[in-house]
Amino acid sequence: MPVPRWTWLPCREAMADHTSPADLLDRVRRTARQEQFLEVVSAEEATHRFRAALDLRPLAEEVVPLAASLGRVVAKTIAATADAPPFDRASVDGFALRAADTVGASEATPARLRLNPEVLACGVAPGVEVAPDTATAIATGGMIPRGADAVAMIEWTELAEDADGPAVLLKRAVAPGGFVGFAGSDIARAEALLRAGTVVTSREIGMLAAAGLAEVPVVRRPRVAVLSTGDELHPPGASLPPGGITDSNAAILCAAVAENGGEPVPMGIFRDEEAALEAAVRDALSRADLVVMSGGTSKGAGDVSHRILSRLGAPGVIVHGVALKPGKPLCLAAVGTTPVVVLPGFPASAVFTFHEFVVPVIRALAGLPPREETEVEATLAVRTPSELGRTEYVMVSLAAAPGGGLNAFPLGKGSGSVTAFSQADGFFPIAALDAGAEAGAPVRVRLIGGAARPPDLVVIGSHCVGLDAVLEELAAQGIRARTLAIGSLGGLAAAKRGECDLAPAHLLDPKTGTYNEPFLAPGLRLVRGWGRLQGVVFRPGDPRFEGIDGPEAVRRAAANPSCLLVNRNAGSGTRILLDGLLGGVRPAGYANQPKSHNAVAAAVAQGRADWGVAIATVARAYGLGLLPLADETYDFFLPESRANRPAVAAFLTALCAPAVMERLRAIGFTLPAEAA
Repeated sequence: MPVPRWTWLPCREAMADHTSPADLLDRVRRTARQEQFLEVVSAEEATHRFRAALDLRPLAEEVVPLAASLGRVVAKTIAATADAPPFDRASVDGFALRAADTVGASEATPARLRLNPEVLACGVAPGVEVAPDTATAIATGGMIPRGADAVAMIEWTELAEDADGPAVLLKRAVAPGGFVGFAGSDIARAEALLRAGTVVTSREIGMLAAAGLAEVPVVRRPRVAVLSTGDELHPPGASLPPGGITDSNAAILCAAVAENGGEPVPMGIFRDEEAALEAAVRDALSRADLVVMSGGTSKGAGDVSHRILSRLGAPGVIVHGVALKPGKPLCLAAVGTTPVVVLPGFPASAVFTFHEFVVPVIRALAGLPPREETEVEATLAVRTPSELGRTEYVMVSLAAAPGGGLNAFPLGKGSGSVTAFSQADGFFPIAALDAGAEAGAPVRVRLIGGAARPPDLVVIGSHCVGLDAVLEELAAQGIRARTLAIGSLGGLAAAKRGECDLAPAHLLDPKTGTYNEPFLAPGLRLVRGWGRLQGVVFRPGDPRFEGIDGPEAVRRAAANPSCLLVNRNAGSGTRILLDGLLGGVRPAGYANQPKSHNAVAAAVAQGRADWGVAIATVARAYGLGLLPLADETYDFFLPESRANRPAVAAFLTALCAPAVMERLRAIGFTLPAEAA
């Protein structure tokens, strides 16, 4: 190849290094040959070529101590091994009692309750049952004793003394369940706490600690080697010779690597000497999952990086030159499946191209989602009351609104919950002088953890551990799901309003004995899910239940005042089933109404109740006996307006996936085709 026709003069540095004209001419010839690597392509084409050559799945799992999991990405679904709280507990200081004994209580006519001879502080197991017209002093966090179904605040009471002993005068009626935090209301045993891809923050650490977990399976952080190249570069703080500049790129890039879930491996500064730089790159490839170099990628005589990469292994240089300003000299390469990126030397170009091309790769290897915005506009989905006199920050989940934009759904969990913050996408304030925020009001949601986009799939309704198996399959495909467990009827109402993609339910129509289908409304489709066995749960060995069938057990237990029921909340499918069997009877404990199968099982297992209705999988988890009542179906109401959304299609496909079906069978559920 002929030498280009231009005149050159050896620079002072070359003369000082005793570089001969022949050596410089050889470098010029090599530079001319470099032109074959410089094919300028669009940013889209560069991205396509680069990612096609890489394995962008999250790196392998490693287990770290809980304290070391901050900022890490969960590698696989983590299920709770215990309930939180582990028992029904008081949420205020006051008196545990029966709500029925407080009906009509007022300042003028207080209810008089005999005071039981024990005080339930935190950590004290109750020893005295709360009988009718009695109460037990209890501290915040204390365990609710047998017989009690509510707590009266101490501010509503006065102590009295009479011939029968100490008593408490209650000046206000108490609703069943008032100031009671039910077992498993925050975290339910076997519930999926965190799914693969969740970023662990202080919120998740608190939740995992509450669930009793000391170790966390996380995605290994990608190690990113950072090399700076150039004869002119010197470390920060060094005295600069004429023509020298401080290497700021390495500091910027190492910090950006850490910001985006990687582990920076600073390799230092290397001169434009081919053999030494090649040895450094080979060393970096042996130590890191990704190699980033800054400098040495333009058409200058000293730029040798592209030649080194072309001989380290296939596929080698993938792109050398991108139609960007700044950033045109960018070089994208790979050795095997290890990405190697040579950034331009100018800091602005280096940082710009790093965020455009390298950050997505780091975050993908780390299992992280793309970087998100920090604040969004949304519409409040339901009215949210607030206490006057205090600014209230409302935790919300975000979902796509039927008419476009975002809906903000306030989370119903209270101040005792450790999961509310983890499950929220963000929060908005209600001013101290406002009594609440009305449905339909515009709110500006400050996002938590930078998650700007709404979930891909919104599921509102009845919860089931089988649902976790399906959503875990979607998580493996990168589909983010948000579940709000508000009961079958609540989910059905949300589906009718078009506020969710799917509404799981197990609603029994008493007239037909059919589940779910009679509740279909115009614009809704019913998607078959799986079968679950509902039954009476009881402690093994209890002679009141052994050897009889479920309906007879309900009849006998309802007629026995000493046999305490733990009920379910109104609107749940289980409550509808039980009310139908009771036929209007209100047995002892009827007013005790937790919101989950786990809370029912926990109350029975711990002796605070004697019976309840729950599904077989939960009964097994708590070691309880089960007397079958109904083979119910757990199905999904699907708004037709959302049927063509990609995430919905993926959910429907996942329902039929062999791995999911096998998981559902293993849990104990029956698939539609297998039902008798």
